[in-house]
Formats: sequence, structure tokens, C-alpha cells
Amino acid sequence: MSKRIDVSDLNVYYSDFLAVADVSMTIEERSVTALIGPSGCGKSTFLRTLNRMHEVIPGARVEGKAVMDGQDLYASDVDPVEVRRQVGMVFQRPNPFPTMSIAENVLAGVKLNNRRISKGDASDLVESSLQGANLWTEVKDRLDRPGSSLSGGQQQRLCIARAIAVKPDVLLMDEPCSALDPISTLAIEDLMAELKSEYTIVIVTHNMQQAARVSDRTAFFNIAGTGKPGRLIEMDETSTMFSSPNVQATEDYISGRFG
Repeated sequence: MSKRIDVSDLNVYYSDFLAVADVSMTIEERSVTALIGPSGCGKSTFLRTLNRMHEVIPGARVEGKAVMDGQDLYASDVDPVEVRRQVGMVFQRPNPFPTMSIAENVLAGVKLNNRRISKGDASDLVESSLQGANLWTEVKDRLDRPGSSLSGGQQQRLCIARAIAVKPDVLLMDEPCSALDPISTLAIEDLMAELKSEYTIVIVTHNMQQAARVSDRTAFFNIAGTGKPGRLIEMDETSTMFSSPNVQATEDYISGRFG
């Protein structure tokens, strides 16, 4: 299920503005890759290119290649909707659909993909997805309550359940804990450690401790100044990046001596 992604010479534009330049990296399957770097250096923009969500912004475009399982995600015959099914996304702020119940939230993506599903299969999928997101025991007796009735940390796990219900190969997480308290953050971090046995996970985080705790590999992005594009400075095993990075800017950023 889980897939590796090879990115080569990727340039990301907003109209004429080059936001991210010349990114080449391999995102290993069944692992957590953390993207770190200062605000505005293109981490989230790059993340959104991996499931073609960047191009929903008018004037936005991508040059270069992102190849998953031998298929260039940007090839002319590739359906972006299918890419987004294979590459799930969890956003910074939990965003359950407020008018939907907990169970309906889990099934929302499946129904959006027009998959017909029997009642029995639907309830099995709700249970397995919520178990996969470590939320089942907390909500199993109130599946018909609104998703918005949950706490912030539970809502974020509900969004993860919604993402894994469509059975993607890759999970992208854009600062998934930035709106959460430390206990909820720990729950999401533990969940990532479990999910990586089945999924390829890419996470954007501003929390260095989090990157060190959850990721197998870390990529450091930086920007030379306002109006300049974000670039990938270096990428390595997380333990190496945090103990002996190759580039001084990486060490300065990780140790907090930045800017």
C-alpha cells in the first residue's frame, strides 16, 4: 500500500512568482519525513504539490517531476482527483464537517469519491478507520453526535480517520499539532509512529523536538530573503541532521541561533 515518492527538479509557482525552487528528494515508503525550516520558506507549498492541491489556487503551477510508484503525478494523463485519493492530507487546524456526525465525517471522503458502500461495510469502515486513528474507544458510543462536538485533539484524530478511510498510500500532515495542547500532540505523535507501518508520512512542523521524536528523515528548507524562493538545503536521517548536519544554516536553525 505505502509508496515511495521521488521528486526531481521541482519548481513551484504562484503566477510568475517562483515560491520553491529546484527541489529533488526521495521520500521513503513506510517512514515519517519531516519538513522543517523558517516560516515562508515553502514547506507547506511543497507539501501541497505532493497531492496536487497547490494547483487549485488560481495561477499556481508546478514544473518538474514527482514520481510515485513509477507514475509521474504530473503526467498529462494523470487525474489530479485520483492523486488526491492516493495522497491524503491532514491540515493544520482540525476541520471536521460541522453538520456531519462523527461517522459521516469518517465516510465523507469515500462518498466524495462516489464509492457505493453497503451499510455493513460502512460501519466496518468507520470502526476500522477510527481504530486506526486511535479514536474508536473514545467515540464508539456517540457516532451520531456532530464531529464538532469533539475536543480539538479528537477532531484532529477524526480528520486522520477521514483521511485513512479512503485507503491512501501516502499521508501528508501540515503542522497537524500546532493548534493542539501537549497531551493531544503526544497522541498524534504516537499515532504517526503506528501509522508509518502502513503509510508513507510527510509532516511539516515548526517544532524541532517533534521532528526529532517522530521522523526518520528530516529535510531543511530555507529562504535567502523576502521575495526569494524557498530551497531544500539538506536532507538526511533525522539523527544525523540533529547531531551533525552538513550545512551551518541547518545547525543554526535547529539550535535556535537563526536569523
